[in-house]
Amino acid sequence: MSEQTELQFQKMTRTPVWRLIITLSIPTIITMLITNIYNVVDTAFVGRLGTSASGAVGVVFGFMAIIQAFGFLFGQGSGSIISRRLGNREVDKAIHTASTGFFCSLFMGLVIGILGMLFLNPLVMWLGSTPTIAPYAKTYIRYILIASPFMTTSFTMNNILRYEGKAAYGMVGLLTGSLLNIAGDYVLMFGLHMGIAGAGLSTCLSQIISWSILLSMFLRGKTTTHISLASLQLRMSLLSDIVLTGLPSLLRQMLNSLTTILLNVLAADYGDEAVAAMSIVSRIVFFVFSVSLGTGQGFQPVCAFNYGAKKYARVRKAVWFTLVIGLVMMTLATLVVVQMPDTIIRLFRDDDKVIAIAHRALLLQMAVLPTLPVSVITEMTFQCTGRKVGAAVLSSLRSGFFLVPALLILSKLRGLAGIQEAQPLAFVLTFFASVVCLLWYMKRLPKEDAT
Repeated sequence: MSEQTELQFQKMTRTPVWRLIITLSIPTIITMLITNIYNVVDTAFVGRLGTSASGAVGVVFGFMAIIQAFGFLFGQGSGSIISRRLGNREVDKAIHTASTGFFCSLFMGLVIGILGMLFLNPLVMWLGSTPTIAPYAKTYIRYILIASPFMTTSFTMNNILRYEGKAAYGMVGLLTGSLLNIAGDYVLMFGLHMGIAGAGLSTCLSQIISWSILLSMFLRGKTTTHISLASLQLRMSLLSDIVLTGLPSLLRQMLNSLTTILLNVLAADYGDEAVAAMSIVSRIVFFVFSVSLGTGQGFQPVCAFNYGAKKYARVRKAVWFTLVIGLVMMTLATLVVVQMPDTIIRLFRDDDKVIAIAHRALLLQMAVLPTLPVSVITEMTFQCTGRKVGAAVLSSLRSGFFLVPALLILSKLRGLAGIQEAQPLAFVLTFFASVVCLLWYMKRLPKEDAT
């Protein structure tokens, strides 16, 4: 084992848990905030083109979640395995896992891009476009399809870096891409008068630049693992391990995408204003939650690495510390947002009809937002410690088993009000299920560290 690898091992297994989680969380929180600031700016810029253009961003956002889902499938799947391998001092196996996860992600990105181009017209309608939104959505999504292999592998590389305990390197790549995207939006959309095509082109170019920076970290020896064709191993045992470990992330992201599409389809019955309003609320809620989610992503490598090193007491401390921090942050964030909901919504779209629809939906979701940290950390704990089935079931609850029936039933019973109420109900039901699962898991986690 190299000196660098040994130093990283000592850092991950001996640094006080609270300090380690905070240190690893800061880069991920910054990255998520900047990325979400870009989403806010992008939505605000496009909103200046009209309600239909704003709705198109919400529609394509659902498809981008599908791309992200496959990036997370191979990134979280390989990353969790890599972290446990490094914790168990199996560096060579970790290197094979990193290369295999990267090239599988690249392949899936290419497949998504090609199929999307071939079926472009039915795709945008399937995503929930109305006849007035569809032209904008087709223009925007073409550039996303071109960038899809770069997007999937960027998410994969960022997750591998996080699980190695080197989230700062991932932050550099993703931050650069997001900042360039913001600048590119303004220049291309308004300086060169490209409209929504400028927003799509800016996203495409910034994703390629971000991808190049992230890949350079592995090629320049900044990481414990590296990526090369020579280290690629297409063994069924390794592939199945990566896919099954990453399956909860795929399910979560895919279900998020599918429910976003379902939400757009149901909201479309109430006009473009309803589609735009629900899209805006989703952006705001995810922006607020990204702070807590960033802390959870700092928790993941600590949990997986120490579980691999059989330091179970540190795993317990990590779980409880992250839960408390998440609960405090979400409670404070909720108190801030509920004081000025309309002001925040107006940043995205200054349309009285959109604001009227978004107002109630935002207040309902913020009221139950403090329940989310328990659900997310429970799922992360299962995934990081190799409990594949449990993690897959948990990841399917909030955006699948609970949300889909809630949307379908409440939209029939209560119309637009039911659509607004479905997500909060799914949050609460998932919270209670997660509490039961977490208590069950903590009782079975060994209380003594292995020698």
